[in-house]
Amino acid sequence: MRVRFHGAAGEVTGSCHEVEAAGHRLLLDCGMIQGSDEDERRNFEPFPFDVESIDAVVLSHAHIDHCGRLPLLVKRGFRGPIWTQLATADLLRIMLEDAASLAEMDAEQDNKHRRNGHAQHVPLFTRADVGHVLRQVRPMAYDSPQEILPGLTVTLRDAGHILGSASVELRAREAGGEKVLVFSGDLGPKGTPILRDPAPVSRADLLLMESTYGGRSHRERAATLDEIREVLDTAWQTGGNVLIPAFSVGRSQELLYWFARYWDEWKMARWKIFLDSPMAAKVLDVYDRHESLFDQAAQKAWRGRPHPFRLPNLKFTVEAEQSRGINAHTGGAIIIAGSGMCNGGRIRHHLRQNLGRKNAHVMFVGYQAQGTLGRRLVDGAREVRIFGEEIHVKAQRHTVGGLSAHTDQPGLLAWYGQVENRPPVVLVHGEDDAREALAGAMRAKFGNEVVLARPGLEREV
Repeated sequence: MRVRFHGAAGEVTGSCHEVEAAGHRLLLDCGMIQGSDEDERRNFEPFPFDVESIDAVVLSHAHIDHCGRLPLLVKRGFRGPIWTQLATADLLRIMLEDAASLAEMDAEQDNKHRRNGHAQHVPLFTRADVGHVLRQVRPMAYDSPQEILPGLTVTLRDAGHILGSASVELRAREAGGEKVLVFSGDLGPKGTPILRDPAPVSRADLLLMESTYGGRSHRERAATLDEIREVLDTAWQTGGNVLIPAFSVGRSQELLYWFARYWDEWKMARWKIFLDSPMAAKVLDVYDRHESLFDQAAQKAWRGRPHPFRLPNLKFTVEAEQSRGINAHTGGAIIIAGSGMCNGGRIRHHLRQNLGRKNAHVMFVGYQAQGTLGRRLVDGAREVRIFGEEIHVKAQRHTVGGLSAHTDQPGLLAWYGQVENRPPVVLVHGEDDAREALAGAMRAKFGNEVVLARPGLEREV
């Protein structure tokens, strides 16, 4: 068994790892690169492998940095099955169709401003391309071994990151016996609402492990919830809006859960709450269809009142005109909108309207990659450009790390500590400072071999 690293190897986005085993080739994830314009142009480059030689894809979850180049892979000749968890299969359609719509709209707008004779902007992929991908998807349940190719068996374990997220256990039978490769996928923190805790794996010959927050510890959840309450109270007292850039899968649903859980204590009835994301509204339906994957507390909450997805003051804004109507609210509104890193989507329109107001608050509840608008705001930028307009930032900014969908260094160490044979580890899906910190902590605690993945690195199992 041999692994080659192509994406999320020194950065957080673009997850893609090639595995050669039992006479077959497969990919673990095929994600989109996100960040600056320069970073995102890399998505158009040729894949660093022969696409037609890939026999299958195993997808860890539906976030776009793990699945976003699947339409391009199929467009360029991949014809094999795409194996993934049942809920991920449902979310995949929503995520890819939304990404395709945005790409098509961006290309259309860009081409309007191009002069005759200049090359037209072509979207990375279209909604028609997404349709081809969906025909190749093969859903799987957790903890149910599936022979995906002769000699190759995959078992998916709940990773606790988003609905349907999985750690991948790949067993290869060859002449010399059996080898086990484990890909952690993105691991969620213990105690994340709605989701079950990440499931352990018993053993591995090699472990590919995420390291997004490998260099830090999250705040305690109780302190995080107190911080959210304080932000809401301050915003209410000063008469401003609260803007929350949130990923349509994961953070948006968790926020609604907490609003329902602390409905009285946080005085949530006084707010107008907008979920300004057509995609997030569709995702809520997928959550309702997969309640069996929830933890016990969430299943109880879904039977109680108020229901997290049916708060009496919650409004779903699907049409663009409805979204623009939110601009009439200069205070008293909580606006949850995508994208989570502020690089696209409706949140940019709301930022343009609110960043110049001293009484406005922007609450960041997820990871902000290098080069994104969200990262610049988190890092304290005083001026930002949105839709060609230079905006002086007066709004207050809050980074609520305790709501991260990724576990922290203690969580990563605890998850690895459950693997009985202490296998060698290759760290992926993390910037170098986070990976180096985690590698040092692992070596000190477990004495195991830890390697930092780089694009093109090969590793035998």
